[in-house]
Amino acid sequence: MLIDSHCHLDDYKDLPQVLANASAAGVTTLLAIGIGDGPDTMHRALEIAHQSPTSGTQVWATVGIHPQEAHQATPSALEKLARLSADPRCIAIGEIGLDYYHLDNPDIPAQQAAFIAQLEIAAAVRKPITIHCRTSELAIPAAKAKYEPADAWDDLLRLLVQHWQPHGLPGIMHCFSGNEQQAARSLELGFYLSFAGNVTYPKSATIQQVARTAPADRILVETDAPFLAPIPLRGQRNEPAHTAITAQFVANLRGTTPPALAAQTTENFHRLFPTTTP
Repeated sequence: MLIDSHCHLDDYKDLPQVLANASAAGVTTLLAIGIGDGPDTMHRALEIAHQSPTSGTQVWATVGIHPQEAHQATPSALEKLARLSADPRCIAIGEIGLDYYHLDNPDIPAQQAAFIAQLEIAAAVRKPITIHCRTSELAIPAAKAKYEPADAWDDLLRLLVQHWQPHGLPGIMHCFSGNEQQAARSLELGFYLSFAGNVTYPKSATIQQVARTAPADRILVETDAPFLAPIPLRGQRNEPAHTAITAQFVANLRGTTPPALAAQTTENFHRLFPTTTP
């Protein structure tokens, strides 16, 4: 059995078939990310999660305001998030964080304010968070000029130390794309590292090294579907079923077997989210 720790199920028009494909591939539990197209639709993942017990696939959900939508983190949007976060099928707040990559993203103060506000909500309901972090390192020159010299990872870790670490709650570094130092600091803060399809890409040597050496009890696998399809499907629509491809790649990196990695990452997920234990 495999668990996809991060997928966007509300993006699919053929969701029943997507869920059937996942089940056939042995991916029987999914964490649906509830960011929608912005706060107005952040509830859609929860609706899917509530329907899932009758589908044969267990779906759990998050709710959150993505950093690209930080300018929409109004008092009413945050009130909606707080209300949805109390739902038993909601097991985390996310994906939240910082994104200094796209030129049209909100400015740094707006992103950080939205992030801190959501950390406060997550702490109040005592639920983990799932983090999105993207730097401006590979951004277009105009975006680099907008965001640099600030560094999204430096800012993220600083805010977590200030506003999250005191609560003693864990979280997930979704689609981990940082370096070994950033991985070590994330682990120190109680985070799990989740590896997506980009770990299979030829230029992902640093991510592969982290996936190879990270503590076995702190790793997860995901798809970020419908995005980031792994090799050999890169460029195609991704699906939760493809968690199996990424898991096999990570297992090879770590010198273990796919069944052993599946068992380990499943155990890790249920430790992080005890209410999901079968």
